[in-house]
Formats: sequence, C-alpha cells, structure tokens
Amino acid sequence: MLTELYIENLAVIEKSVIKFGNKLNVFTGETGAGKSILINGINAILGQRVTRDIVRTGKKKAVISAVFSNLSDEVSKVLSENGIDSDGELIISREISADGGSVARINSRPVNLSLLREIGELLVNIHGQHDSQILLSPHKHIEILDTYGNIENVLADYQTSFRSLQTVAKQIKQATLGQQNKIDRIESLREIVNEISSLDLKENEDEEIESEFELSNSAVEVKSAVNEVIDIIENEEGISNKLFSAADVLENYSDVFSDLEPLIERIKSAKIEIDDISDELNHLTSLLDVDPERFAFISARNDSLIRIKKKYGPELSDVIKRLDESVKELEVLTGDENNIEALKAKREELLEETSKKAMILSNKRELAGERFIKEVTEELEFLNMPNVKLEVSNTKGKLTIHGMDNIEFLISANLGEEAKPIAKIASGGELSRIMLALKSVIAEKDNIPTMIFDEIDTGVSGRAAQKIGIKLHEISRNRQVICVTHLAQIAVTGDTHMLIEKKVENGKTKTTVCELTSLDERKSEIARIISGDNTSEITLASAEEMLKSINHI
Repeated sequence: MLTELYIENLAVIEKSVIKFGNKLNVFTGETGAGKSILINGINAILGQRVTRDIVRTGKKKAVISAVFSNLSDEVSKVLSENGIDSDGELIISREISADGGSVARINSRPVNLSLLREIGELLVNIHGQHDSQILLSPHKHIEILDTYGNIENVLADYQTSFRSLQTVAKQIKQATLGQQNKIDRIESLREIVNEISSLDLKENEDEEIESEFELSNSAVEVKSAVNEVIDIIENEEGISNKLFSAADVLENYSDVFSDLEPLIERIKSAKIEIDDISDELNHLTSLLDVDPERFAFISARNDSLIRIKKKYGPELSDVIKRLDESVKELEVLTGDENNIEALKAKREELLEETSKKAMILSNKRELAGERFIKEVTEELEFLNMPNVKLEVSNTKGKLTIHGMDNIEFLISANLGEEAKPIAKIASGGELSRIMLALKSVIAEKDNIPTMIFDEIDTGVSGRAAQKIGIKLHEISRNRQVICVTHLAQIAVTGDTHMLIEKKVENGKTKTTVCELTSLDERKSEIARIISGDNTSEITLASAEEMLKSINHI
C-alpha cells in the first residue's frame, strides 16, 4: 500500500508531502492545477520513462520518493531475489536531472528501471484517462479475458508446444530448400564451420591471449631498448671506452697542470658509474627473457582471434554461437530423407499435441467468457448502464501464439440492437464505465494492493457519476484506491480528500497538495466543483447534503 509520496521540483510542484489513506483517496482541483503531475510522479516511481523537461524551471533536479507498507509475499520475494532488504517497508526514490540523467533507488540501493517496473507492476495498477483505448483494440481483449479467467498457465503450456511446432516446421523448411540453394548453403556453412573449428576456440580465450600478448610484447620491446643502451655503453666506440680515453689523454698533462687532476678523478668516477649501470642493465635482460616460440604463437593466435571476431563477432561468444548454429543447420541440411521424414513425423505429433492444448485453452476461455459476461453485466447495471449487453465473440481460426481463438468484446447499447464492436458504438462516458466494470471484475483476480484511476469519470455526469463513486468506494474496501476526479459525485465518496491548488507567488507558479480534513473544507471544495468560483449558500448546502448522504455507503 502506498502510504506517502514526496515530490520536489516536479514541474509546478515545488515541494509536497502527500500521505495516503488505506481506502479511497480522491484528488480534486481546478483544470490545470497539476493533477496530471501527481500521476506523472507516481509513474516515475513505478519505473516509467520521464523526460528532463519535467524538472521545475531553474532547478537542477526533481526528486520523487514513495513509501509502501504491508508488502505482499510476491514483492518481498522479488526484493529478496535482488538482494534488497525490506523489513515490511519499501522506499522507492527517483531523481531526474535537468541535464537528462536519472537515478532510481529502492531502500537506498541503486537499481535499474527494469527492476523498478517489475516491482511497480506488483504494487500499483494505474488506469489513466486514455486506458479506455484498450477496449478499442480487439487484440487486447484476449489478454483481458485470459487475466480474468486466470488461465495464463494454460496459455504458457500451449505456447511451449506451439513454439516447438514452429521450430520443427522451420527445420523442415530448411531441409527441403531448393536443391541449388541447398548446395550453396551447405558449402557456405561448411566454410564457416571449418574456419571457426580450425581455431579450436575456448570461452574467454581472447581476453587471456590478449593479456599475455601485451605483457610479452612489452617485455620484448623493453629488452630491445635495454640492449641498445648496453651497446651504446660497451662497444668499442661506446661511452665507457671514450671516458677511459679521455682520462688517459688528460693524465699526460697533469704533471704540468695540476688543476686537471680533480677532473681526471671525476671522469674515472663517471666511467665506474657507467660501467655499473651497464652491469645492472645486463642483469635486467635476463629478467626480460621471453620464449620466442611462445611469443610467436601468442602473437599469431591474437591476430587470428581478432580476425575471427571481426568477421563473426563482435564478441568471441558470438563466434562460438555462430559455430554451434552453423553445425546444427548443416546437420539438418546434410541429413538424408529419413531425417526429413522423422521431422515430418515429429511435426504431426506436435501439431496434434498443440491442437489439443489449443482446444483446452479455447474451452477454458469460453467458460471464462460466460462468467465474465455475467459479472461485467452486473457491474454495468450498477453503473447506470442497465441496457448495455456485453458479448464475447470467439471466431476460431488457425493456430497462432495466442491459440486458435480470435476474441473481441461486442456490446449492444440499447435493447433489441445487435451487438457490435465497442469501437463502433461506445461513447467516451460508456468506455469509462465499461473499463471501470472490467477493472472491478479483474481486481478480484489479482493481488495488486493499490489501484489508481486518473479521471475515470470522463464523459459521465449525474446518476452515472454517483454510481462510479459508489463503485470506487466499494473497491476500496479490499484495496487502496486513488482517484483523480473533477466530479462532485465522486469526490464526496472519498475517505481521504486531497486538494491540488495552483498559485502564483513572486511571479512563479506553484502547485500545492493538502488534505481537506474538516467538513467545512470539503464542503467548500465540493461547492466549487459544482458551481465554479460562484459558490453560494445553496451550493454549499447542496455540497453538505452530498457529503452527509454518503455515510450509508
């Protein structure tokens, strides 16, 4: 359950701390006050991608953090698998920099967005104001029905068989290529196999060879440089002999010019130092010895690995994978007719197995469809749509990854009318209520503790809006519900009521979020929703009556 949300420098929200109740939380405010920013903040916490323009103008970064409590076993398991301690509480934070960077943390530990999304899907289910478009996409209907029917495991079992069938069908196709194409392909594969196999590659060998080559190559280069210096010192025209000659020349004149004697001694000392350096360099050459044969092998091997990675890589693992794939394909292509016949027999076996599983899946969908229609219809009747009839159209066709069924939801909006695709006849208000009915029914099948509805009341008013408020309150008996609304009939049903206000201070726009705790505060806001800024005693009285009337819910 989401217990607290902290937002700092997110668009027009400078700083806000929002504490949520465990039942129905409603958010109201004037159009443009920043209600959508609240949803964007929660989306960021759940791992959705955000852009840097969401950072408040003039600030370096935006910070959003959320506290979740009463974690489910499933959430705790995912956290544990990723080495994150929870102790029954979860703190998710997200920082978005104005320069485009983003950092996410769970309980102070940095995590990637994929883990954030994985955990977010177990914590919160968000129904945005555009989610009703799912109803207009028939290919999504089969997913809704499978979720409702809790038959994802049956579907996964079918898909395993279906993919095996696809693999065998592909193998048969490869084995029965046109003769010339087949010959050309076999020749190409043999070249690949021979070229790669000849190297007898091992996993991560390139890293080891490259490291040894660089070390040996450096030793060879250093030894060459040392020998060059030794030669400069020790050869006949080298420094050592020249220093000896210099001292010898000067000694011939030291008797007549005594000032030369200290210089002669310094030249002799320099010769001794140079000879000592030469001795030490000679010693170092023994330490830099490299086996010429090993170095030649390492050098050639390194070149071969670079070449083969450039051709089939980029990584050595890619080269090895290419070899394995080529060997398998070559086995198929060079197999005799008996192999093709064996593959065809396997295909028939898998086709029968997959078809049976598809039929089981289809039967389960039909049973789920009957229950689904009944429950959704009951919800629609409650939501002031008594004449709307829902049908689940199931047109069976060829086997696909989803089975043999083509599912589409059809509705009849008025008595006596033929059921048609939702996209053709449903209005915006009807879509909102149909989606709420679906969410209400499916919510009983999952364990997600928090549901968020962003303007689920689009296109509705009056009695229908009141029914939506009652339904949201009903859902909140078993889980936390957060609802952004612009209708008084829904706002009055909230157990916790938050007001989002936009103000201008010192020439800057600022949005604040505060809880309305007293009857007078809630009454004023409900009256504003009813009549805008022109509130009167009548609208205030009407607001008070609406608030008091929801006590029986």
